[in-house]
Amino acid sequence: MASIVILGAGLGGMSAAYGIRSLLGKQHSITVIGEGPMFNFTPSNPWVAAGWRKPGDIRLDVTRPLEDHDIRFVPVAAKKVVPEARRVDLVDGNSIDYDYLVITTGPRLAFERVPGSGPDGFTQSICTGPHAETAWQAYQKFLDHPGPIVVGAVQGASCFGPAYEFAMILDTDLRRRKLRDRVPMTFITSEPYIGHMGLGGIGDSEGILESELRQRHIKWITNSRVTSVEDGKVHLEELDRDGKVARTHELPFAYSMLIPGFAGVEAVQGVEGLVNPGGFVFIDEHQRNTKYPEIFAAGVCVAIPPLEATPVPTGVPKTGLMIESMVEAIGENLRDELAGKPAKATATWNALCLADMGDSGFAFVALPQIPPRNVTKTMTGKWVHLAKVAYEKYFLRKMRKGKADPAYEKYILKAFGISRLKPEKKVA
Repeated sequence: MASIVILGAGLGGMSAAYGIRSLLGKQHSITVIGEGPMFNFTPSNPWVAAGWRKPGDIRLDVTRPLEDHDIRFVPVAAKKVVPEARRVDLVDGNSIDYDYLVITTGPRLAFERVPGSGPDGFTQSICTGPHAETAWQAYQKFLDHPGPIVVGAVQGASCFGPAYEFAMILDTDLRRRKLRDRVPMTFITSEPYIGHMGLGGIGDSEGILESELRQRHIKWITNSRVTSVEDGKVHLEELDRDGKVARTHELPFAYSMLIPGFAGVEAVQGVEGLVNPGGFVFIDEHQRNTKYPEIFAAGVCVAIPPLEATPVPTGVPKTGLMIESMVEAIGENLRDELAGKPAKATATWNALCLADMGDSGFAFVALPQIPPRNVTKTMTGKWVHLAKVAYEKYFLRKMRKGKADPAYEKYILKAFGISRLKPEKKVA
């Protein structure tokens, strides 16, 4: 019997736990390590920050659902991964041994790179459940004294969609409250152009998102490098195409939310051969580490080189379906490994994303997510907003029930022409 440990209990970790259990049966032990017992549906955090959801609406205690599938859950944060000993040390002084390790931690939020940013500074965040709660508390105070809003993503961020979502959700909410005319809004981003997304754009994402921002009277600054934040003011440099400072800005705000730069989590930082200097896990085409083949990784924690050189560094996003694609490949390769067969499953990294715009939405299909692509589709409409609401309910139910891959989900993906795994390579 093999001992499989999954480090991280978010979207990737929970999907991996249920998927691996479904593929392997109960002859192998599975342990999930998570920081606390609560699963938070991160894509709904912008709604929590705007007061459209309560924290309890998008959270659930995963202890019982995991136990129901014979999966041990350890609600204690990891301190250090020790690959040579095949061990994970925990912050409470205990340790857990493994035969195989699956890392799905997500990122560390590097607020320290921009002095004055983050919930401990002067800006809000929607990257975690507690951060979204704090953002909602700050927003309620803002509503009593409206003023300028600055929303965006700083240098080193690799997830731009939530920033666009939150800007437009705030616009919608303020219009409903009849306060929009009192609130100038500015969107700032490290992207070289609106809709770049760290992916060189997706279809007409630039045109669609620019049009939305114009219609909503939201100004924007691209190629922005935020240098610091003080109470009520964002300091940034706007770079030109050559990476030189074209102008500087001091943007006043009464409320601000900035997606921070991402880094690898402390538990894997500095482990030679496992991670790059930023702390992101090296993987091969089968999602396994090149030095420690018993270690797999999926999600935001994996090392993917920037798609292209940009004046301000932008990371490549790892979206929900892309993560599930990685997780499915890991499960298949673990099954082959335990059967004495070589790993052969390769994730497609296809993407299907639903971005809420408050009263409408923006959807894109990118097959694969990283160009060149076989298929690129962009769509807008109120149906996207409704589809994201439906997906929230569906995914939370899937986490409660422990369904790794329901049949109807496969049918929906097939209708879009989406597969999670690449066809096996034929051997001549």
